Amino acid sequence: MLSLDCVEELKDLAEDLPRFELALNQLAQALGLSLSQLEADHISVRCHQNTTAERWKKGFSQIGALFSENQINGRAICLFELRQPLKLGNWQLSVIELPWPGNKLYRHEGWEHVEIVLRGDVNSLGARALALLSDEGLAQPNISIKSSSPRGEHERLPNPTLAVTDGKITIKFHPWSLKEIVASEQSD
Repeated sequence: MLSLDCVEELKDLAEDLPRFELALNQLAQALGLSLSQLEADHISVRCHQNTTAERWKKGFSQIGALFSENQINGRAICLFELRQPLKLGNWQLSVIELPWPGNKLYRHEGWEHVEIVLRGDVNSLGARALALLSDEGLAQPNISIKSSSPRGEHERLPNPTLAVTDGKITIKFHPWSLKEIVASEQSD
């Protein structure tokens, strides 16, 4: 079975994974966040060019199955389920989010964020996520927080997001997994 580092179109992402894992652990530590206690849903990449997105799509198609392609906030986003999960710390992540480039330019092309599922009342997601983070971590000048509610055309589940970033990578919190969101699109 092919893995990330065996696919030519994904070699840059295979090489970038250790950088992302280190940066994720550093951000979590700065925030006082214990990642091992959390349910990680998926990992996401960012790129600046459509040709890079197409190359990555071709690569992910070799090691997984495309289970959703949708327009979210004006850009295409592909979701893949890997046949062999990606190891990131204690997590085994089988879902990859591949958004096409949008208006925002990211500092780095490669792995950009991980999404955590915090099950419970959607209206209290932000408060529940912030309660996991230390006041000292949130007070650091390089840390920023953003709340949003991305929505696909046919989504039926409310999907608020709380994103915490240090400008390099991001940890996002949602009340649902991507598979649950995609399933809601197909229910009548």
